[in-house]
Amino acid sequence: MNFTLLITVLLTALTLVAGAYVVAKLIGPRSYAKLKGEPYESGIPTRGSSWLPVSVGFYLFAILFLMFDVETLFLYPWAVVVKEFGAAALLSIGFFLVVLVLGLAYAWRKGDLEWK
Repeated sequence: MNFTLLITVLLTALTLVAGAYVVAKLIGPRSYAKLKGEPYESGIPTRGSSWLPVSVGFYLFAILFLMFDVETLFLYPWAVVVKEFGAAALLSIGFFLVVLVLGLAYAWRKGDLEWK
């Protein structure tokens, strides 16, 4: 196999990333003030720890959102080729949507979509 194209793409990507990093370091603004280390750089001194516990519900909600968001991205390629495959494509996407709805119903019934 000839990997010339793959190597060219990878080298181009690495060169562009390294170049952007070097340019940003050379011409980017610098600030070494003590205030720069404060959270949000608002200038208001913090009281206590900035690390506060966050409810697991936020993470669960975010994961569910990403999961259903990514699954809906799979609908686009299907829509592009649906005419070529006919009934087989319709059955496969129907099964996919049934599994998606069952997952949503499970999360809803379990109470994972409610803010507590």
